[in-house]
Amino acid sequence: QVQLVESGGGLVQAGGSLRLSCAASGRTLRRYAMGWFRQAPGKEREFVAAINWSIGNTYYADSVKGRFTISRDNAKNTVYLQMNSLKPEDTAVYYCAQRGDYYSGASYSPDDYAYWGQGTQVTVSS
Repeated sequence: QVQLVESGGGLVQAGGSLRLSCAASGRTLRRYAMGWFRQAPGKEREFVAAINWSIGNTYYADSVKGRFTISRDNAKNTVYLQMNSLKPEDTAVYYCAQRGDYYSGASYSPDDYAYWGQGTQVTVSS
């Protein structure tokens, strides 16, 4: 049974940083593309970043490019999202997700991800 558990969220002032972690269990992380998504109140879930299973190619939403970095530690079965220069509009619940099929590439669409964590709240004050 696949489980994804996010941590690292919290309250931070604009301009600050947070690092989110997503610990995976149930199967080997290195075979699966991983993504981070977020959902603000009253809005749809949106893509933030993704990383491929293979050589770790990364993809970012335009709104976070240059500020956020996704990375993975396959030995620890953990994916990270380093968030710098945070803005109030980054406030949302952040979810990590895993593709269902191994060796599938990263995707921008939440519909392509089979497993989801419970989410962690990130609040950025102005």
